[in-house]
Amino acid sequence: MTLEHEGGAPEIFDLRTDSLPGAPKPVDLSNFQSLLRGVARLNTSRRSFLKGLSATAAGLGLLSALTAKPKKAEAFAYEPYPRDDDLKTVVTSCAHNCGSRHMLVAHKKGDVIVRLSTDDGRYQKDGHFGKDTEEEPQVRACLRGRSYRLRLYSPERLLYPMMRVGERGEGKFKRVSWDEALDFIAHKMVEIKQKYGPTALLDQSYAGASYGVLHKSDQIEGLLGRFLGMFGCRTSSWSVPSYQGTTFSSRITFGTIEDGNEDDAFAHSKLIIMWGWNPAYTFHGGNTFYYMRLAKQRGCKFVLVDPQYTDSAAAWDAWWIPIRPNTDAAMMAGMAHYIFTNNLQDQAFIDRFVQGMDEGTMPGWAKAQGHESFKDYILGKNDGVPKTPEWASEICGVPAEDIKKLAHMYATIKPAALKASWAPGRNAYGEQYNRMAAALQAMTGNIGVLGGSSEGVGKAFHLPAVAYPYDQYANVWFASIKSDRWAHCVLNYPNVKREEIGLWPRTDQLDGVIPNIKGIFWQGSDWFNQLTNINKEIEAIRKLELVVCMDSTITPSGLWADVLLPVATHFERHDIALPWYKGHYFIHRPKVIEPMGESKTDFQIFTELAYRLGFGPQYNPKATREYFFNPDPVDEAYLRAFWEREVMGHMGVEMSWEEFKKRGVYKFKLKEPHVAFRDQIEKGVPFNTPSGKIEIFSTTLAQIKDFTRTAYGYPIPPIPKWIEPWEWLGDKKKTKKYPFHLVTPHPRWRTHTIFHNIPWLRETYEQEVTINAADAKRLGIKTGDIVEVYNDRGKVVVPAYVTERVMPGVAVLHEGAWMDLDENGVDRAGNPDFLTLDNPSPAGAFAYNTILVNIRKTTLAHRPGWDRLATARSVVYRRDD
Repeated sequence: MTLEHEGGAPEIFDLRTDSLPGAPKPVDLSNFQSLLRGVARLNTSRRSFLKGLSATAAGLGLLSALTAKPKKAEAFAYEPYPRDDDLKTVVTSCAHNCGSRHMLVAHKKGDVIVRLSTDDGRYQKDGHFGKDTEEEPQVRACLRGRSYRLRLYSPERLLYPMMRVGERGEGKFKRVSWDEALDFIAHKMVEIKQKYGPTALLDQSYAGASYGVLHKSDQIEGLLGRFLGMFGCRTSSWSVPSYQGTTFSSRITFGTIEDGNEDDAFAHSKLIIMWGWNPAYTFHGGNTFYYMRLAKQRGCKFVLVDPQYTDSAAAWDAWWIPIRPNTDAAMMAGMAHYIFTNNLQDQAFIDRFVQGMDEGTMPGWAKAQGHESFKDYILGKNDGVPKTPEWASEICGVPAEDIKKLAHMYATIKPAALKASWAPGRNAYGEQYNRMAAALQAMTGNIGVLGGSSEGVGKAFHLPAVAYPYDQYANVWFASIKSDRWAHCVLNYPNVKREEIGLWPRTDQLDGVIPNIKGIFWQGSDWFNQLTNINKEIEAIRKLELVVCMDSTITPSGLWADVLLPVATHFERHDIALPWYKGHYFIHRPKVIEPMGESKTDFQIFTELAYRLGFGPQYNPKATREYFFNPDPVDEAYLRAFWEREVMGHMGVEMSWEEFKKRGVYKFKLKEPHVAFRDQIEKGVPFNTPSGKIEIFSTTLAQIKDFTRTAYGYPIPPIPKWIEPWEWLGDKKKTKKYPFHLVTPHPRWRTHTIFHNIPWLRETYEQEVTINAADAKRLGIKTGDIVEVYNDRGKVVVPAYVTERVMPGVAVLHEGAWMDLDENGVDRAGNPDFLTLDNPSPAGAFAYNTILVNIRKTTLAHRPGWDRLATARSVVYRRDD
């Protein structure tokens, strides 16, 4: 950062390391140990101590003072904590994609939030304190949301527009005016478009920091996508990091990603299989644990299939089945073999609702072309390899008898919910795991029934979600690539094949044209820290001409930007919150406090940029240019129109906009639990697939002649199959050098990178690599030892945690740590994406969990944060001098 001094040269500060003049100095603790030793040497009894104290006090003439009548305190060392009667209470919500968006209740004094609480049952219509029923459960915030004040007021808060003054990635910036920042961006956008064409600007928005019905950072159809599309220069990123393999599977199999039940359906299950799912940390609805607790109380059995024994397994006393990472499809194939050979499948369900499960449900044209059915593949009729439990056991490491037992339980206990979570799909060929899970769900008849599950993506109760202008510019793009292939595209342009980057097909002259990417916009996303193979990203970003980061926090990605734009948090703008994939409620999100510093909303920033580029009125038709200075009346107009048109008009909600604002929440009361595909099973409504059935054999995939001209790039079989991943414990050659398979699950204390800098949460955990006790003994590693986790792509330094709760040969390192590079490019914070490969699965699944590594003790330094105190690296942003 540059500080201007009157009559002198400007000073530039490195945000990662430097202290500023006037900043607090570290406390000198050099004499503290000797002080403690001196105290420890005292061996004074309580009686002799008090006796000596009394004598000393008397000798000093203090005894009368000590025994005098107490006086009323006239001053406080700190201001008294305000009582509820002194505070204004405002209902709002959290805003991030942690699995839901729960209620937060802000208690503020003036324009400062001093406390956050959550739903206690009183705020909805007909509510009262303590109301918490199966029909209307409270939507209570987790500890991440409850700690939000520390994010809102954190030293990492971005308060002013900033521009880079050092080399990209140095973290050296100066404060500039909004005019200077926006003029620079607009000028560079025009220059890049004119010089490199309509694909030169890459849209990397995501749902990280700006997500509501009005202020939305959506990957596909958000505010940034509409802005760049209207400008006429946009390459979009089509694959979703969290669940792209699952999205592919759900659409190919069911014709929709709305394949989930609401979580209240879990309360009616007799068996719940948590396949790679840890709802204690990540959930897809507001009250997952509430309903699973009801299921447990009603006698439901729980099973966990996972390389590690999770807190969820402990909570529900689940049968833990450890499985080698990336081998889930093989184990599921073994289960299918047992079910078929023991005639345990629901044949009536298959015959009526499924295509391609067996020869009798295969379409005639497919038979004529020689395609095999799923059952034929499982029995090995074509390849001569029956997918028996014994065959599966050799691959996945699960005893054959356990595979048979689980298969028997799932086929005979009804209703049963196979919750095939997203994590095993974040692998090489992860789409095959999801499709294999759908085959098991279908062959047992557990789809469309209360207590069963067809979940892949798991999107459930449908709620309208767009209040901003939605028109022909909502998703305009001139190229679209797999999200984690941007660096490969930049580094190898123009010698790039379309299949290498998952180039989406078009019907015009731009079909097959490789994008010449020269600029990136990050809106509500920390993707530079989160996408695969970060070292490759670092190499690529140095070749760009414009990098813009829009966020409320100074993120690790932001340190690599050219321009930082401060975005108002959801406490500082007006919006409506809706759940994330599951849940049936709306929460009013008023402007609780005024934006801090010079923060603006995303909509304000894009509107002003649009005016500078000549299409402001088209981009924001309800606003004038005054919107940049006062967005409140326009935001109110958009939100009122949304509520009255979409919620009251289309959904039949009777609560008025004014009453909704007053109460702060609207909870839908469902007549019965929402079950995906209930109408298809009970009423015969066709599935939204080419055949109108559940497609275990995919019509679409079977009819593709040239996969290189599709977004997938490489062949995908029309039925689910086990396909060997490019890195796994079964590769004897690769495991000689890298004997551990690393998995990177979501942590409890972060939402990806969000909340990483919250002191309260950081007191509860350490970024560490978890290894099995037998592996640790062999390596001479103890809990707390600093180790290197490394492969050919990178190296990270973290403490080790030794336990029996992970299977041998597997290591666990949670995703989302803020990268912190030393002078040699070693990440000292423990971000696993320095170790991942940016080679996505054909269907777009990110290979976050397809990683072979080695582990060794090290003398290299581990740093849990950004600066010497492991807390804030950016107090300079708060300084105006």
